[in-house]
Amino acid sequence: MDKTTRNLIIGLAALIILAPLGLLAVGETFGEWGNKELEEKIGYVPSGLDELSSIWSAPLPDYALPGMEDSMTAASAAYILSAIIGVIIGGGLLYILGKRIAKD
Repeated sequence: MDKTTRNLIIGLAALIILAPLGLLAVGETFGEWGNKELEEKIGYVPSGLDELSSIWSAPLPDYALPGMEDSMTAASAAYILSAIIGVIIGGGLLYILGKRIAKD
């Protein structure tokens, strides 16, 4: 493994481990609003967003593991799990895209 790849992996691992720091933030997370919060903020929900909101639901809503919503340890584990899933999906898609582009 070359030095650049090793540094990238170390950096991603550090970000994954630090992901639960978001639990210490006061208030809400910017941009992670549902239809209800958006309507409170701007007074309405755009019709396209309202239609699309029923198509997708998060695999870990509110970053909570089922049945363990009140535990800070479980919340931290859910944040880390979400980060790992995101890195795997994002990294996998970029890898596949890179391989396709490199073939052309």
